[in-house]
This record gives sequence, C-alpha cells and structure tokens, in this order.
Amino acid sequence: MSWDFIVPVCVGDLVKTGGINQYVVQDVASPKQLPSQLSSKADLQIRFQIQKYFILHKKGKCGAEGLLQWDSEREKVLQALIQLLQLDIRLLWSLSLVEEEFISCVTCCCYKLLENPTIGHVKSKPTRDGIIHLLGLSIKKYNHLLGASVKVIQLLQHFEQLSSVFAQAVFVWSTEYGVRSIVGEVIREIGQRSSEELAREGSGVRSFSSFLSELSALVPELMIPNISVLITHLEGESHTMRVAVCEVLGEILVRVLCGDSLDESGKADRDRFFDILQEHLHDTHSHVRARVLQVYTRIVNSKALPLCKYSEVMELAVGRLMDKSINAVKSAIQLLAAFIAHNPYSCKLSSADLKAPLEKETTKLKEMREKLAGEAPVAVIKASELWAAMEPELLETARTALEPTSETEREEQEDEEDGDPEEEKPAEDDRAAALRIAQFLRSGEDSSELSQNLPPTPVEEEKEGEDGELKKQEMLVQYLRDTETFALQVERAISVINNMLYWKITSVVQEAVQFCVTVCEFSVANSISGVRKMLPLVWSTDAAIKDAVVQAYRRLYLNPQGDTIRMKAQTLIDSLSELMVDASLGTIQCLEEIEFFGSGSNLQSTVIQVLWERFTGKRETSVLHKRAAVLLLGMAFPLPVVSSSDVFSVFAPGVVMEDPYWQSFMEQAVRLIYFLAESPDQLCRPCLNCVCLAQLLALCGCVAFWQVSHLERSVSAELRRRRGETEEREEKEKGPASKVVGESAMEEELGLIGASAEDTEAELIRKICETELLENLLSAFLPLLVKVCSSPGHYSHPQLTTAACLALSQYMMISPSVCEENVRLMFTVLERSTLPVVRANAIIALGDLTVRFPNILEPWTQNLYARLSDEVPSVRQTAVTVLTQLVLKDVLKVKGQVSEVAVLLIDPEVHISSLALNFFNELSSKDNAIYNLLPDIISRLSDPERGMSSEDFNTIMKQLFSYITKERQTESLVEKLCQRFRTATTERQWCDLAISLSLLSMCERGFKRLQESWECYSDKLTEPGVYQPLLSITGKLRRGAKPQFKAQVDDFEKRLTAVHTRGLENVESPEMDEENQKAEGSTKRMVACTPRPTRGRQKSKRGQKVQKLSHPGGARSRPAAPPHREEPVEVARASG
Repeated sequence: MSWDFIVPVCVGDLVKTGGINQYVVQDVASPKQLPSQLSSKADLQIRFQIQKYFILHKKGKCGAEGLLQWDSEREKVLQALIQLLQLDIRLLWSLSLVEEEFISCVTCCCYKLLENPTIGHVKSKPTRDGIIHLLGLSIKKYNHLLGASVKVIQLLQHFEQLSSVFAQAVFVWSTEYGVRSIVGEVIREIGQRSSEELAREGSGVRSFSSFLSELSALVPELMIPNISVLITHLEGESHTMRVAVCEVLGEILVRVLCGDSLDESGKADRDRFFDILQEHLHDTHSHVRARVLQVYTRIVNSKALPLCKYSEVMELAVGRLMDKSINAVKSAIQLLAAFIAHNPYSCKLSSADLKAPLEKETTKLKEMREKLAGEAPVAVIKASELWAAMEPELLETARTALEPTSETEREEQEDEEDGDPEEEKPAEDDRAAALRIAQFLRSGEDSSELSQNLPPTPVEEEKEGEDGELKKQEMLVQYLRDTETFALQVERAISVINNMLYWKITSVVQEAVQFCVTVCEFSVANSISGVRKMLPLVWSTDAAIKDAVVQAYRRLYLNPQGDTIRMKAQTLIDSLSELMVDASLGTIQCLEEIEFFGSGSNLQSTVIQVLWERFTGKRETSVLHKRAAVLLLGMAFPLPVVSSSDVFSVFAPGVVMEDPYWQSFMEQAVRLIYFLAESPDQLCRPCLNCVCLAQLLALCGCVAFWQVSHLERSVSAELRRRRGETEEREEKEKGPASKVVGESAMEEELGLIGASAEDTEAELIRKICETELLENLLSAFLPLLVKVCSSPGHYSHPQLTTAACLALSQYMMISPSVCEENVRLMFTVLERSTLPVVRANAIIALGDLTVRFPNILEPWTQNLYARLSDEVPSVRQTAVTVLTQLVLKDVLKVKGQVSEVAVLLIDPEVHISSLALNFFNELSSKDNAIYNLLPDIISRLSDPERGMSSEDFNTIMKQLFSYITKERQTESLVEKLCQRFRTATTERQWCDLAISLSLLSMCERGFKRLQESWECYSDKLTEPGVYQPLLSITGKLRRGAKPQFKAQVDDFEKRLTAVHTRGLENVESPEMDEENQKAEGSTKRMVACTPRPTRGRQKSKRGQKVQKLSHPGGARSRPAAPPHREEPVEVARASG
C-alpha cells in the first residue's frame, strides 16, 4: 500500500473528497493553529507533509496568506522533524515498518539544503547542525546507512565546500549516534575510485582530500581498520590524494599509534606507516614532499616519533634542504627546527666534544666483554652423572630400609596395613615423593621448575650483576653514538641553512633566520655563526628580510630575565657584551642599525646607569667588558648632556692609556665626548699634548672627524632653531595688519628666504671647515700626516703607519680642497702599502669620501674595484662590503668593473663568496641592472689576459643568468651575445659565448633570434667548445615543445651537426636553398617563354648564385682592429 503525498500550493488545491489512497481534508487551519490541532498520532503524517512544504518552498514563493518565512523559520522546521523522527512512528504503517519513500522524502530535503553555497558559513551553523542530526536519526533508526554513504560521495564530487561539513557530520554520526560503520562505508566508497578517475579534473579529488584530512583529525582511531583501502591511492597519479593519505597516516601516528603502551600489532602498524611516509619524502611531486615534511614536523612537535627513527628521519630532512621546490625547502627547515626544539639528546655539545667520551666508553665496553668472555666456566654436574654415581648405594639402602628382616616387623607392618587409611596417607605421600624424585634422577633430564625454585648461589648473583652492568654500558655507548650522529646532522644542517641566508627568495631567508634563532635559543653548538652571518642583512633593501633580522636580534638579546628592572638591565648588558667583545667594525655598524635601546623607558635609563658603573670601575669587570660598555654607550642615544669636567675625568685617562685596544677605545671615547660635552673641542685640546706620536696622529684624525660631525649636526641644528625662533618672533611683531602683499607673492618670498637662509647656514659651516678648522691646532698636524704617509720607508712602524693613514682620511673629510690635494696620495697608499690593515682602512675611508665628495672620487673608481683582487682575504672582504654599500645606495654607477665582484662568487673564502652573492641578489632588485651588465661582464671574464678556467666561468655565469627571468631580456641577450661572436678573436672567447647562450632559459622568441643570427657563429661551429653548448640548447627546447616548434628545433640541430662535421662551405643554409629554388623556378619560366636565352643572362644567374654561395664563408674574416678596451687608471705616485 502506498500513499500519495500531494503538496498543496494554495487552498484550492486541497483535496475535498477522499478517494482511494488519498487523505480527506476536513478543515483548513492557519499555521499558528497547527500545533494545537495536530495532537494525535494519526495527524503526524499531515504534520510532516506541511513541514515538508515549508522546507521546499522558500520565501517569496507563497502568497500573502501568512505562510512562514524561509530564513526565520527554517531551524524550527528542522527541529520539528528531528522530534518527529525521534518518536515511534511505525504505527502509521500497516506492517509497522517505516516506508523507504518516507525516509527518502526527509533525507532528500536535507541533501538539497546542503547544496546551498553558504551552508558552511558561521551564520548557517544552526541549519547545518539540524541537518546533521536529522540525517543521523535516519541512519540510526531507519536504515539509511548505505544511502547516506553514497550521497556523501556524490555531493563531495560536485560541491567542494561540503568537505568540512561532511567531515563534521560523519564524526557526529559515528560518536553521538554510535554508527561507527559509516566511516568504513565512506572510506570504501572513496577507495574504490580508480586512480585514472581521480586524476581527471572535476572528479572531486580536492573535496575527497580535504574530507579525509579533516575526518582523520576528528576520528583517527576509526580510520585504522580501513586504512588499507586508502593506501592503494599512494601509487596513483593524483598527488592530491597522496597528500590526503599521508595526512591521515600522520594523524593516526600522532593521536593513536603513539606512546610505549602499544602491543606488538600496534608497533608493527606504526613502523609500517612511518616507512610509507619516509618513502614519500622522495615523491615525484613537490607538494607531496612538502606536505610529508609538515606531517613529520607535527609528529616531532607532538613527541610521537620513536627514538629509533630520529637519526633516519633527520638525515632525510637535511637532504631535503637541497630540494628544487621552495616549499619543500621551507618545510625541511621547519622540521629541523622542531627536531632541535624537541630532541632527546644533549645538543649543546658538538660532535668534537662527544668524540672523546664515546671512545672512552666504547673502550670500557670492550674491556667488560673481554673480561666476561675470558672467565673460566663453572663446572656443572649433570643429573645423569650424579645418578650413575649414587645408584648402587641408593638401591642398597632402599632395599635394606624397605624389606622387613624379622617376624615382629612383618606383623607390625600387617597391623599398620589393617589400620586407619587416613593414618597411612603421610607415609604414602612420602613414599610417592621419594619415588618421583628417584624417577626424575634416573631419567637424567634437567628441570627448569626445580631450578627456578632453588635459591641463587653467590656465583649466580655475581654473574647477574655483571650482566646488568654490561647492559647499562651498552645502553650508554649506544646513547653516545646516537647523540654524536644527531650532533653531526645538526652541524651539517646549520652549515647548509646559513648559506640560505643570502638567497634571493625572501620566504626562504625568513625561515633560515627563524632557524638560526631557534638553534641559538637552545644553545646548540656553533649556533652563533648563523646569528652573526645574518647580521649584515639589516642593510637589505627587502623590508621583510630586514625586519626579520631586527626582530630576531631583539628576540635573542632584548628579552632579559629578572625580577627587578636592574636585574633585567644587567642580564641585557651581559648578553650584549658577549656579542660586542670580539665584534668587528662592520658588526658594530650593523648592531647600531638595530637600535637595541628604546627611548624614554625605565629600562633604558637603568641600562645606561649600569654601563656607566661598569666603565668607571664602580663595578668590578674585565677590560674587555669595559670596552664593550663604551661601545654600548655609543649606541644608547640620546644621552643626557653632562659637564665637561665629568666627561674629561672619565675618558681622559683612557684616551692616553697604553693598551692593545687603545685605538678603538679612543675613537669611542672621543665620539662620546662630542655627543655628551658642551664644549668638546676645548675638552679634547689637552689630550693632544700628552700622547705618543701614533696616538697623537690617531687622536688628531678622530677629533677632526668628530669636529666636522659636530658642526654639521649640533651647530647646524642650533642655527636652524635660532632662525626659526627669529622668524616666529618677527611674524608676531608684524601682526595681521602688515600683510599687504598678495598671498602667492608672500609664499614665494618666504620660500626664497628659507632657501637662502639654509644656503647661508651651509656656507657658514663650509667656511668654518675651510678656515677655522684648518687654521687652529689641527692644521699643524696635517703636514706631519702627509709626510708619514708619503714616506713609508722612513716611518715603517705598523702602528704609526696605520694611525697616520686613517687620520689623513679623516682630515680629508673636512673640506673638498684637502680631499682633492691628498686623494692621489691615499690611492697610492691603497695600492702600495704592504700592511693589509692599512689597505682595508683606506678602502673604508675612500668609501666615505666617495659619499661626501663624489665628483672628486669618481675618476678613481677603477682603483677601488682593483682591491677586489687583493691577495689578502680581509682586504677583499672589506672591498666587497664597501662597494656593495656604494653601489646599492646609488653613490657609484654600476659599470663593467662589476665583473671583479663576479669573480668573488668563486672565492675560496666562504664568507667573501657569500657577500658577493648578496651583492648580486640586492643588485637584481634594481631594474635591468644585471641584464645591462652581463655582456660586458662576459667580455671581461673571457679576456685571455685574465686566464680564468672554463669551470669557474661556467659557475659564475650560471649564477648571473639565474637573475634573467624576463622573456624579452632573454631574447635581447641572445642577439647581443651572437653579435659578440663577430668581435671575438680567440677560440676561448667563442666557447665562453656559446656557454653563456646555453645557460639562458631560452623560449621560442629567443630561439628565433638564435636562428636569425646564424651567420654570426656558423663559421665557429667546427670547434667542439662552440658546438656542444649550442647543441644542448636544442635538447632543452625540445622538452615539452609543440610538434611544429619541435620540428624547427630538429631542423636547427641537423644544421648544427652538418656544419660541425662537414664545415660551413659544404652546407647550404635554408635561406640559400629557398633562393636557389626561386632562381631555378625563374629559370624554368624563362626557358618556357624564351626558347633560346642569351648566354649573358645565364652567366649573370650563375654568377649571382656563386656569389650567394660564397657569402657565408666571408663570415670567417677577422675584424680590422680589436675591440676597444678601457685602460685602467694609472696608479698615482706619492709626492715627496
């Protein structure tokens, strides 16, 4: 029997007369009257029919008869349906079975609602929860399990937003409603999908992947029985599905298969899942590799990784640092940071520190094993041998004891046998026990039960103790081995990640910075190397990288621990002092950029007070920490102005002291004097009369430099302040009545007045520098400085020479005239000084002079670049650092001399090569900078006079061409490099140009340019060094090429091979073939038109053809003159 559920749309549609299998409508009630009218069970179906009507008809579809609005009443209808299905409604059907059509009506409404795109939003949560519970009741009470699992798969396939909704639904159905089998049904439905089907677009694989990942996070224990169905997808083509399965395995390992309480089956499953994850660390798809690394990171953070897997997984993670995928590299760095943060070993010790204890304990273990092996075994007598010795005596004794010897004993024995059987039991038990013992001894078998019950002998106790000590020693040796392996892997990871700090990919650099912070916070050995290596990145033009480095240093050094402000200040100073003790000048400049000390805080004032106490000797501290205190005081600006007597009493003894660190101390002391004192020039005057010559010259230069800084900073600021006050006072005196001039004219006049006033102030400062500074006490030392610098043979003391050269450069900062007079002498010192420290100081000084007087130093730029090839690494490092700053700040124009920086990419010193790499990374951010320089760099590096090897040239060019990413730049470079074949004079230059072409990421347009430039390089193809690189280009272009383009590449390759093997004269180009065909065609037409052509025309045609054939051979002609090369500037000679 079936019922027709007719949904009425209006009152007229209601059925008035009852027919077969139809309801009879007796009355029509309004929606508000329905709850009171529907009271009996017989009315439940009518109630359901009306509620279904409200679900399917949204607002706006009904008339103005008071029907419910969809959005406002939807949740109430769902709750009513839930209450309806919770009742026992089987009585409504004749067989007490709820019909499937009825349940289908309810569930279809629910699934239709789930197709709403906004069902996953927060505002739809009541509706979403109502649908989930309604379907849960249908599954539990009305046998909707199979239909629900199929419908879930169908909706996931077409609606991606339902993945999280159905994950939550399956979780509720399996936990609150106890239908745990729904998980297996859904997973089996997904597992039965073929890999070919999932690899197609629109197959819902992304929805399936998200659904599995979220479901595994909710019910991981229910995924284990069905995991074998999903593991088959790990061999499929869909990488999205492989990612989902790996995430499911990760959730199971973190939430279920973890801890030491697993049984043997659980441990076997755990090891199998870990093996699967390790295999997919080498997956062909980068997204899978990156996600597996992230799964391992979560496992390590949750401490769910077994100890036996640490070394193996960490070795794989270190290997993934070389991955081609950036996401995989970043995930590997995060995994290694998690290993260090949660490692069970002592990572504070380096592998070198662990080597000696490991050898010691290994030797001890070996001795213990030899000792146990060398001990004589204790003689053990078997039971069979013991029985053979005892058997005759034992038989005789038993026979004598058991057989009666007299009549009296026989009668007594008979009386005992006739007596109470209970009294005989002890005797029988003793006899039975004796018999069993005798049988055991006679059998000659060992009994473990008896041996276990026997008390241990002293020999056995000693043996057990020795075995226990041996096991402890073995465990200790194994722990030390694992710790050493872990330390070696950490050191390898630190070395690789430190090099990533200078990559051009911002996100990788940020991850590398965070890794360096992590290893430093956990006090890993050699962790400070990365922290110091990332310090120069504070000058990066990338704001994200600079901010990451600044925040890293503040996190490491500006989070002091302590109960009071003073304790925090002392902790902060201790950490910063350790950083400043052996810091170089460049390190100090970088630290100044970080701004460790905030302004206006209580901690800052306390820090400055503690620094003063350390420096003045009020607190006992070492000399190195006193020096660090001065450097830190120099960073802690603004400082309060103090009286001159206080400053002099503190710093004057240090300025003239005899100490290896007097130079750096004196510089910082004079710097602080000029920042703190009211009259610094008067305060420094007495110091010039009480020092030796080297100290005198160094002090003169330092005073001159800071005097200029004082004039341009403090005096100029004071002049501006006074001018502002004067203008403000004059403005008030004039009043509003004096404003007769027009507004525009007045603004123009005020602008001119302000500009002229600033010019006047600048002119005043310049005049003071030109006249007063060079006419006072400082001017008396300038001739002495020039004499010492120009006579290195006479003044040969290293300390004196260093101080004089540095002081002369500081004097040159005073005015352009002094700079212009002595710039030739400074470059002579830079070129000819035998002291590396003098050359390094000269480079730094000339860099500062280039910023201050660019027009004077511009002709000497070539001499600065020449120091990049200095034989001393420290000089090269200083040169590349200074030139990097000058070029990136647009002080120096980027020219072909940058090739000298490119040579440093292969410098044997790792730090120098890193600085050169950082230079080009920063230079690549400038528009077309490297693109414009590449042709000149190639020409200079391939110059025969330089003598660079092909391997080094290839390494440099490979790095430089990695910055060429635009198709138009590649196309233009192909044309430029091909044109350079015409001017190249040696085979080595041809080979270098060919290698450069092969390193370009060429596309179709670039290949077209290469074909068009055939005449430029075709006559060089006989050289293998030219032919092989060009042939490799065709191999790269053929990968993934379209058929038409692939045919063009094949034709080009045939031409290359033909010219290489037979020579250009014996091979015709396609252009010549085309012209030949045209010529032959025209000849045929002429023959058809004119039966007897004249011989002259035939000769002209043949001559034209011969001329075209001989044309390519002319490409072998050499240019009349070699290409122009800029001659280096002649090194200036020092004037006497």
